[in-house]
Amino acid sequence: MDWVGILRRISAQAVDLVFPPVCSGCGRLTGYAHAVCASCWAGMPFIERPYCEVLGLPFAYDPGESAVSPEAIANPPVFDRLRSVAIHEGIVRDLVHGLKYRDRTDLAPMMAEWMIRAGDGAVAAADMIVPVPLHALRLWRRKFNQAAELARVIAERSARAYRPDVLRRIKRTSRQVGLGARAREDNVRGAFAVPEGAKRELAGKRIVLVDDVYTTGATVAAATRALKRAGAGDVTVLTFARAMSGPI
Repeated sequence: MDWVGILRRISAQAVDLVFPPVCSGCGRLTGYAHAVCASCWAGMPFIERPYCEVLGLPFAYDPGESAVSPEAIANPPVFDRLRSVAIHEGIVRDLVHGLKYRDRTDLAPMMAEWMIRAGDGAVAAADMIVPVPLHALRLWRRKFNQAAELARVIAERSARAYRPDVLRRIKRTSRQVGLGARAREDNVRGAFAVPEGAKRELAGKRIVLVDDVYTTGATVAAATRALKRAGAGDVTVLTFARAMSGPI
């Protein structure tokens, strides 16, 4: 008899009695921990197909298989593809802010599971999962890196290598919030580097680069350039949310 398993279940049930599971979005009682209620689920602006195969932008109509948006054609990104769970509004924004600003690291497992699904096979095909790093000073002030929390769970749940050591933030940048697209690019230019000892490990590898939110793409583009200069063969950017007004 699996006494350890039985004891764990009893312990979990006891915790649920004392601290009943609540919705991660609105705080209402739910039947499961680390979940959202039906009302919050209905309000989740998920990004589903059809979408641009490169930028993951949802289309207002189905243009056919493997369609690419005009934006991706006019301004091809340095990364190979972008995938996000949902549009950065409503409960999605609340979850991001909860993890990032209110130390709700308990949200990371739920968010990471959705990100694996949104990755559309990119996680399973990856050689390693790499978080967008914070500068050491900002990490010290914030206490944790939200991208690293998400990346760690993604790697664990998908049995991929978690490699926060292959990319470093070497330039202390200003906060991106409130900056325009050009200012964001200038802010993060040259901000990332790959340690010399990691370059051989990156050669030809498929990377999933993880961050919490995609806004203009300046940060992940700068990080991708550092990875590709070091020899990475393919980079998928995977975020929980992305800022946009709606389908194209």
